Amino acid sequence: MLAARDMDRLLARLERRLGRFAIPNLMYFIVGGMAIVWVLGMARPGFIDALRLDLDAIRHGQVWRLVTFMFIPPETSPIFIILMLYWTWMIGANLEGEWGAFKLNIYYLLGALFTIVVAAFAGPSGNTWLNLSMYLAFATLFPDFQIYVMWVIPIRVKWVGMLIGAGLIVGFALGDWSTRGAILAGVANYLIFFTGHFVDLLKRRNLVVRQTARRTSLSPPPAVERAAKSARVCAICGKSEADDADIRVCTCEKCGGKPRNLCLEHARNH
Repeated sequence: MLAARDMDRLLARLERRLGRFAIPNLMYFIVGGMAIVWVLGMARPGFIDALRLDLDAIRHGQVWRLVTFMFIPPETSPIFIILMLYWTWMIGANLEGEWGAFKLNIYYLLGALFTIVVAAFAGPSGNTWLNLSMYLAFATLFPDFQIYVMWVIPIRVKWVGMLIGAGLIVGFALGDWSTRGAILAGVANYLIFFTGHFVDLLKRRNLVVRQTARRTSLSPPPAVERAAKSARVCAICGKSEADDADIRVCTCEKCGGKPRNLCLEHARNH
């Protein structure tokens, strides 16, 4: 698996050659297409079925399904549809601001390509898992971004990402092979883009742990270090309380009346 730096270099080289073909504001088109499909689906029952990713239908000439499946909204309430469209747009806009149009294009279209390939083996598929991969990417890059549940309760997006990840794991474990294939296809782009990122994080963490352990092994324990700093030393011979020497404070006339630390032997004979 490519390290994060290697992945960035590869994408930079591809962008220099193919960047002119990138679609700016890709999520505007995706979200706008979903909104149009949702309205048409409400007006004409059965319309959405003609857009699904069905390889048998594609083999019979309905090639538009290779693209239109990306514009199918989830079948849910109108309020949730509006929220989903907003969050998809917001996440896509932030990812494009962080990555640039070309990298976001590659991320999303790579996920769509994997979804098509898996559909050839596992049967008709959709864009649910593909869109969830966008949420995972956003949670990884902006973990401390806050969203508000029910417009009141703040929650960091990293916890939402963890919840999505847990749902993907459960769906993969309990689903049939068609579901498992769709999940793998939907998150394959995330794994390609971010596995190197997590490997680098793990390496840095291990390095910090090793450096901390080394510094700890080379430095004295705090209690010993404090005792060494506070130990009194004989002003004549240099013996210290740290060496179990009996150090006394002398203020005699020979010492000029000023306090001076002396070991017991020199305190008696000086």
